[in-house]
Amino acid sequence: MENESRKKKHLTFGGCDTIALAEKYGTPLYVMDEQKIRSKCREIQENFLGKYENTRAVYASKAFLNMTMCKIIESEGIGLDVVSGGELFTAIQAGFPTQDIIFHGNNKSYEELSLAVKYDVGRVVVDNTYELEMLQKIAKSNKKKVRILFRIAPGIEGSTHKYISTGQKDSKFGIPLAEDQLNHVVAFALKASHLELMGFHFHLGSQLFENGIYVAALDVLAKLMKDMKERYGFVSKELNAGGGFGIFYVEGDQPKPLRYFTDQIMEKVKTICHEMGVPIPQVIIEPGRWMVAEAGLTLYTIGAIKDIPGVRTYVSVDGGMPDNPRPALYSAKYQADIANKMNLEKVQKITVAGKCCETGDILIWDLMVPPVKSGDILAVYNTGAYNYSMASNYNRLPRPPVVLVNEGIDHVIVRRETYEDLLHREEVPMYLQKKVKESSEII
Repeated sequence: MENESRKKKHLTFGGCDTIALAEKYGTPLYVMDEQKIRSKCREIQENFLGKYENTRAVYASKAFLNMTMCKIIESEGIGLDVVSGGELFTAIQAGFPTQDIIFHGNNKSYEELSLAVKYDVGRVVVDNTYELEMLQKIAKSNKKKVRILFRIAPGIEGSTHKYISTGQKDSKFGIPLAEDQLNHVVAFALKASHLELMGFHFHLGSQLFENGIYVAALDVLAKLMKDMKERYGFVSKELNAGGGFGIFYVEGDQPKPLRYFTDQIMEKVKTICHEMGVPIPQVIIEPGRWMVAEAGLTLYTIGAIKDIPGVRTYVSVDGGMPDNPRPALYSAKYQADIANKMNLEKVQKITVAGKCCETGDILIWDLMVPPVKSGDILAVYNTGAYNYSMASNYNRLPRPPVVLVNEGIDHVIVRRETYEDLLHREEVPMYLQKKVKESSEII
């Protein structure tokens, strides 16, 4: 009877009692449901890879990456999109097949590109002339031929927050469709001895709910592909349409199934190629947030409660901005529940405050919950994307662990940081060490 009572009161996630997880691992705690991730991978297989020939999907790993995630993605037959040397190194250490990696980024360093060339990364998405020339030199010195795509800024703006919009004309990403710039890089790539141009890439932003923006971008790319064919005889072998498919966070969000986007993309690409009389290129998508956001949950313990009569009730938790900077960065919104009071009516309005010394450290405004007390466990939903990956040690707070749950079984995949971890890279100059010693002797 006691277990049945707990089940009614407690939130379960991935077959696990979240209160038991909080008791076992402490809070704040990131929890990731493996089966939710795998179900997204299988949706990609069923509605895109298995539905259309010559297609490819890669996971945009900046959303959530560690070696365990690499293993899950590899086992599902999905490639990997990385944007830094650190992400690439993680994939290499996890044994991820480097030929299935696409390397993005608007300012890749010499060291990062050298790592990509050394380990035979499948594609490098070139963002600018500086990178293009540097990559040719690196590839030549290593006696290797590197396959590349050019990232294009198509001049298309999506309906999303300006900080996660990337396809507009005024973007830090991609090569503008100004004739002189584009022709220069294409001509350079086609003549380069150690580069092979495969095609083009665009990415329009994140949290996009309409497919029309992809069609508009493909119209732009059609003109580009036609011009490249006429001018250079170059026919694109690959076309990367990026990701950005929106997910549910709060009421009002209207996410669509993957096929809503991919069917429209494929139909448009086929039409373009038929009109141009060229073969359909391999079409690539790069979902990230869409694959992991809903697979994540963050657990917090409620501490101080501050009631301002007639104004607001602030409920503080043991995390905040360092483990989830998204509300402070771009007013991201979340839904949450009191995980140990799932059977009670929501009658109290609260504002969830983080513990950082920042007025802006507010996780959720005006959340309806049952009567709340210190010691309750707050569960914030859909935190699988950009929470762990953007976490910091602001205010010297150790970063939370990550626990993977799978049908009632839990595994630590990233351990909790300790105070000692905060100091392990620090060094005090010898002359200051001496002064500290003398000062302590005086005391």
